[in-house]
Amino acid sequence: MWGVIDDSSDEPMQNLWGLFRPDGDVSWQHKALCAQTDPEAFFPEKGGSTRDAKRVCAKCEVREQCLKWAIEHDERFGIWGGMSERERRRYKKEHREQA
Repeated sequence: MWGVIDDSSDEPMQNLWGLFRPDGDVSWQHKALCAQTDPEAFFPEKGGSTRDAKRVCAKCEVREQCLKWAIEHDERFGIWGGMSERERRRYKKEHREQA
């Protein structure tokens, strides 16, 4: 399962690089309006309103990148790209059927 680091190496931590690969270009996250807003709005309790989060998303310049990221990573919690988890599932299903 996990490899053993060779302690004889000059830099044993070097073997860990690549274990956690970068997740593509996420520079868009720095422009996201949600990063400047109360995060609780984007992770409402079950049955809670998503209206405030979606209102922020509607004004966000990186909404499309955010939604794409959430769909590609199967994000299951919160509002991403202006969609709830249920809405993202429906979106994925509809676009899978079109392909």
